[in-house]
Amino acid sequence: MTGCGVRFLSCFGQMWDYETPKVIVVKNLQLGTIYRLLQLLIIVYFVWYVFVVQKGYQARETGPESAVITKVKGVSMSKAPRGTKKVWDVSEYVKPPEGGSVFTIITRTESTKIQTLGTCPESRNVPDALCISDEDCNRGEMHQLGHGEQTGRCVTSVRGSLKTCEVFAWCPLEDEFVTSESLQEFVPNFTILIKNNIHFPQFGFSKGNIEGQNAHFLRNCTYHPSRSPYCPIFSVGFIVSQAKANFTQLAGKGGIIGVIINWNCNLDLDTSKCRPQYSFRRIDLQSQASTGYNYRFAKYYNRNGTESRILIKVYGIRIDVIVHGQIYTLGLATLPSYAVKVSHG
Repeated sequence: MTGCGVRFLSCFGQMWDYETPKVIVVKNLQLGTIYRLLQLLIIVYFVWYVFVVQKGYQARETGPESAVITKVKGVSMSKAPRGTKKVWDVSEYVKPPEGGSVFTIITRTESTKIQTLGTCPESRNVPDALCISDEDCNRGEMHQLGHGEQTGRCVTSVRGSLKTCEVFAWCPLEDEFVTSESLQEFVPNFTILIKNNIHFPQFGFSKGNIEGQNAHFLRNCTYHPSRSPYCPIFSVGFIVSQAKANFTQLAGKGGIIGVIINWNCNLDLDTSKCRPQYSFRRIDLQSQASTGYNYRFAKYYNRNGTESRILIKVYGIRIDVIVHGQIYTLGLATLPSYAVKVSHG
């Protein structure tokens, strides 16, 4: 028989061989203890953390579809430097007025009265605005941080003896004639109604944060985490204090506070247990370079055929309503009918 045939018979015979690993039992107390502890840790991890803490046995959905409607109530009054008073209602101090999830409550204003289009000295605060002669000013040039188009003339500034380049702009400039008004005295007593409806499309589950609450309850309640946890009406002073912010500083320079609504719902329990949890946090960066929150807008008029405006720089408390949530249950395909369709008012 050739060598090839011998190898073939040898390989064919090995097909019927049976192999088994050899087990050696080591009788060592320390090694045995470590081995059993590792087994115990693995069991505890799956039983306690995966199934109990993380509820890994449940079907889960995160990131609900959310709709937020807000309404602010309250009246304030400000005093101008000359002693004149002004009453502020919701239509004036809430911007924008639509009642969405992001809005600002004005706490202080700086107004430049009756500006008209014309020529005036550029502000000394604008880079390269200072000049000695007309040669230092470039006709037609507009500085990014300036107020208008340079005319090419070097003129004496409004205040002091320094000269700046003349500009065609809305005059007088904001930096030169400003009237400040504060309405922060009454702002802490303002109330905010936050109506939030959420929907989890995968589960077909919907719910609102004012479900089952009548109009009488809403007229007479204010949110408190222990005394009235289901009331969706919050005072501004409470929100600021819960966000650990200084109200005087916040009202003076402005700032942004987040109202976080967290829905954590277990459909294995009664749906009445699915309630929102509220928390509050200041979310704007407080750095020395740029602090607070402010913006500008203008009101336009026609005075004797001349277009004019009042420029208003406002400082305020911006409220951002942020909604998070997750929902879970034992089974995804066989949800109880009461958990799938839930109506809300």
